[in-house]
Amino acid sequence: MRKRLFWILAVLIIFGLAVLSSAGIVDAQKKFGSAYYYFFHQLLYGIGPGVFLAYVLSRIDYKLWRKLSLFILLGALGLMTLVFVSHFGFGTKGATRWLSIGGIIFQPAEILKLSLVIYLAAWFGGRHERTSHWLYGAAPFFIVLGFAALLLALQPDIGTLIVVGFIALGMYFVAGVNLKHLAVILGLGVAVLGLLVILQPYRFDRIRSYLNPQNDPRGISYQVNQAMIGIGSGGLFGVGFGHSTQKFGFLPEPVGDSIFAIIGEELGLVGALFTIGLFIALCFTLTQIAMATTDPFGRLFVSGINIWIMAQAFINIAAISGLAPLTGIPLPFISYGGTAMIALLAGLGIVFNVAKD
Repeated sequence: MRKRLFWILAVLIIFGLAVLSSAGIVDAQKKFGSAYYYFFHQLLYGIGPGVFLAYVLSRIDYKLWRKLSLFILLGALGLMTLVFVSHFGFGTKGATRWLSIGGIIFQPAEILKLSLVIYLAAWFGGRHERTSHWLYGAAPFFIVLGFAALLLALQPDIGTLIVVGFIALGMYFVAGVNLKHLAVILGLGVAVLGLLVILQPYRFDRIRSYLNPQNDPRGISYQVNQAMIGIGSGGLFGVGFGHSTQKFGFLPEPVGDSIFAIIGEELGLVGALFTIGLFIALCFTLTQIAMATTDPFGRLFVSGINIWIMAQAFINIAAISGLAPLTGIPLPFISYGGTAMIALLAGLGIVFNVAKD
């Protein structure tokens, strides 16, 4: 299973890098004076360090992370709080999501995702009664998730909050959940998310845009309309790699959360299905690894990584295809983002150590 996982990841990373180089060529030239800025930056500051870290972690006994899980989580939460310290944190477009420490710029929310997977796998894998008893299971679960959610809401980063919610609920379910507890947690989560949407008009506008994409096509519905135009114009085989017109300033965030629209435009339905097929293949492989693992911590950790990647991938694809409201969630391994790439590859490096040949 390790070999299959390796080759699926290799294809995903190479394919993602190729798509990114095409999607960002216009924006990179305009902003940085180099058409391949995003390509080289992703390669040097995302894929390179990520692959190295994955290799190192694949050689370390994964059970070590169970012992360090609380410290890892506290460290991630500490980094999240530093975002609000003016000397370290900064942001753009009204969101403060990045840290600059010693000249290194990164997004701590990506580290939080990995730390939560490790912590929840250790917590639920430690004792079975933690999933069946409210005091042992749901109450600590609420405290940890609630604090993380508060920090994400304050940034604000609702897209990451949604992914974190999927990770937490998914791992709670895999651990052997009391369905009544899950229903209560899910209900509270939906209520909190609804409140966050109501409190910020731009979030409510995304719901309106989803329900009626023709409402204000030059305003709140602009991104989803341009994305669907791009996907629709690709047809079966696409307009050809590198020949997208949407990336010429029409489609917002062509290297970010809108990159799937570029895939649909340039590579058509075939390219879109190929992308989805890669994620499905990865999902099945990770599921097989989890099922073959007898250690509860290892099984839950692999399941958490699987839930993280699949939730993020298919929420992104659904949103850009007009099947769900826009969330700003990037497409794993394909969208631009060094911290996200490193965190994902680090998690998968641990999975390699868990996996059996």
